[in-house]
Amino acid sequence: MGYGKKVWVFPDAELPPEGVNVIPGHESVIITNTGKEDAHVKITLIYTDRDPVRDIEVVVGAERVRCLRTNEEKDFGSHIPVVGEQYAILLESDVPVVAQYGRAETREVAFYTTPGYYEM
Repeated sequence: MGYGKKVWVFPDAELPPEGVNVIPGHESVIITNTGKEDAHVKITLIYTDRDPVRDIEVVVGAERVRCLRTNEEKDFGSHIPVVGEQYAILLESDVPVVAQYGRAETREVAFYTTPGYYEM
């Protein structure tokens, strides 16, 4: 059995705009699967004023890490968030994983990461 939890929530997501010196902002969700089975993860994007986008599906291989850039179609399909729009990210996995959110906030030239919320 791998480390982690099956459900993660990141309540403060926002794809940042271009910042100083024309540096592009970006955000990502990093999922680590330390187990012996592939993780099948469903992603839901929860917005402040519109219906959620459900069932974005990704696979994180056994004993692998996967970085999902929210502005990359190869990672989020056609569900790329609107720049500057506040939303939350819900991850639901069939096996335990460890997840983290990161954002390159170029308006202030900063990068930060945060672990998500999970149930014990």
